[in-house]
Amino acid sequence: MTSFLTRRRLQGGVTGFAVAALVLTTAACGGTTRGEEETTAGGDAAASANPDAEIPEGLAVGFLPKQVNNPYFSVASAGAEAATGEFSGEYTETGPSEASASSQVSYINTLSQQGTDVILTSANDPNAICSALDQARSAGSSVVTFDSDTDPECRDVFINQATTEGIAQTQVDLIAEQTGGQGQVAILSATANATNQNTWIAAMEEYAAAEHPGLEFVATVYGDDEDEKSFQETQGLLQTYPDLAGIISPTTVGIAAAARYLSGSEFKGQVALTGLGTPNQMREYVQDGTVQSFALWNPEDLGYLAAYAGAALAAGQITGAEGETFEAGELGEYTVGADGVVVLGDPTVFTAENIGDFDF
Repeated sequence: MTSFLTRRRLQGGVTGFAVAALVLTTAACGGTTRGEEETTAGGDAAASANPDAEIPEGLAVGFLPKQVNNPYFSVASAGAEAATGEFSGEYTETGPSEASASSQVSYINTLSQQGTDVILTSANDPNAICSALDQARSAGSSVVTFDSDTDPECRDVFINQATTEGIAQTQVDLIAEQTGGQGQVAILSATANATNQNTWIAAMEEYAAAEHPGLEFVATVYGDDEDEKSFQETQGLLQTYPDLAGIISPTTVGIAAAARYLSGSEFKGQVALTGLGTPNQMREYVQDGTVQSFALWNPEDLGYLAAYAGAALAAGQITGAEGETFEAGELGEYTVGADGVVVLGDPTVFTAENIGDFDF
């Protein structure tokens, strides 16, 4: 089925050759910067938003996570697909099997060449995919990042799952509560270049120093969002720091792998673990006492909101400028903040008392 963008190109007499030439020319010029009188994500000259514009049927929406077959992104994909169905779009998911810095570039190029109207992506690296995204935007795609951002100049809107401060403070408060606010704490992160992880870690360390000075952050290790590597990094932390009081893992793959290691070790109930995880992944570890509490937003809502933001961009309802508003289906109205950031909401804390109320 022909995408809305492809139909628009054909109606305007733009051939595939001309589109390719436009991509190459724009790449040589360094891409589009919001606010300049250049080609926008919709393919037309920069213009004001029209909040009353209707979302056209048949928008081609491409979902590109950090890696496919990651439980967190599978849930987010389900939300994006549901939203796409609501506005009668065409949905596809594609992506790399491992979350390396440049692994997403070829997929972005393919989506652009296919005439994808809306690209939704969570960046493995803040800069590695910028050139590819610039070319996609120049070719007519609206680009929405979610979960992990790029350089703001390389996308139209970023859907932030919660504020950096909210995510950081929640995790530090949880580990402080479980350790009595004292002792050595390590961080098990995803990839070393993940924008969201590094931003959260810096904020956690700053907040802990000010509010929980009894916590000593001794190490940050990287499991690369791979289950087995995260498992091994947890084992390595406990061998290196035998007096470790707690681990914070702000990644769903990492916290589940760390919980699995702790649950079968002598450290179960002795070393606290918290971070960001899905209820379905963590349920057994909460029920067996390995984990007391952890946090997350609903990743299905995150994908759902990202898809509606992309549709609003493609329709011209918003341009990504601060103060613009759009409707996101069942989630209601959202406002674009500074630098094109839209915040989903506050994270939820899961414990033995409430984890049974959630299924994702």
